[in-house]
Formats: sequence, structure tokens, C-alpha cells
Amino acid sequence: MRAAVAGLPDEAFGQPSGCAGWLVRDLVCHLVVDAQDVLITLVTPVEAAATRNAVTYWEVSGTPPTGDDPLDALTVRLAAAYGEPWLLRFHLDDVGSAAGRAAVLADRETRVATRDVVLTTGDFLDAYVLEWTLHHLDLAANLPEVAGPPPEGLARTRAMLEEIAGAAFPASWPDEAALLVGTGRRAATETERAGLGELAARLPFVLG
Repeated sequence: MRAAVAGLPDEAFGQPSGCAGWLVRDLVCHLVVDAQDVLITLVTPVEAAATRNAVTYWEVSGTPPTGDDPLDALTVRLAAAYGEPWLLRFHLDDVGSAAGRAAVLADRETRVATRDVVLTTGDFLDAYVLEWTLHHLDLAANLPEVAGPPPEGLARTRAMLEEIAGAAFPASWPDEAALLVGTGRRAATETERAGLGELAARLPFVLG
């Protein structure tokens, strides 16, 4: 995803992303904050027992975001403050690469605290596989020249979403379609809805 952002032309930052109410620049700014969260959390070990895992970490609702949430609005203001796209590219590469190195070095059994919950480092990083795979799809939503997430990330994220849902999407569906429809990033076609059966009435699974 860092490589995808690094290769974006300046004009792409003003295009809509797959996140409601956010331009690509706003999404990239959010990714910077995410990377900072990884760095902070990985150095916040605790002795308490884990209370969540990579799946139960997520709060699920059926209402897609509108972009009006105060934190979403703050992200828009922060992104605008960068001014030039190259600053966003630089900051994401700088903080994102550091977060990646920290993740590789981390002990996956260590417990960490974040958002008032405790989970192992491994589960925390797995939760971010889901977060960043979905946001990689958001990044490429209106930029057909941008390569999507790697197959391994798509498959792992689909498996986690299906565990969250307690149901599987049709095996014939590509992982990307399952994630986009399952999280409400696009509406299911009539054919897709028919294939979903009873699961169609439970969509979308909005994760926060």
C-alpha cells in the first residue's frame, strides 16, 4: 500500500476515495495516523489477560459512515494542512515503514492495550491486516491504475470478515467482491443478492 501511495500522481490526491466523505488525500492522512497507532500500541505492553482477538476487536454496525463523524472531519482538516501531496507521501512512507519494521520485530505473544481493550500483538497486527486491506481497496476505488491489495491480504481479510459475520460468502465470489459487498463499499447486484440467501438481509457489516 505504501508503494501504491508513493506512485500516485499529485492529481490523484484530489479524487474521491472509497471512504464516504474522504478524498484520497484524507485516506492517506488516515493511514499515517494508523501507522502511528501501530507504533504507539506496540510499545504499550501490559500484563493483563487479553480481552479481545483480531475478530472480536471490531465493533460491528449496519450503518455505513457518512464522513460527518468528528474524527472523520478532523482527518479532513489534517489532510488539508499538509498542503502538498509529496508531504503526505513522505510522511506515510516514513512512519509506515517504521511501523512495518516494528511489526516484524514484535513478539506476537506479548499483550498490548489499545482502545480500552487488551489483545496479543499478533491479534492486534492481524486486525490491521483487515483495516489496511479494506483501505487499500478504498485507495484504488476510483483509480483503476492503482494495483489492489495482495492476494494473501484479501484472503485473510475475507476469512476474518466471514468469522465476524458467522457466515460464508459464496465460494464462487472473488475475495474483493466479498469484501466490497460485505462491508457496504458497493451494493450487491441482483444476481449476487440471490446468491447470498439469508445473509443478504444482514448486510452490510460496517467495522469500527
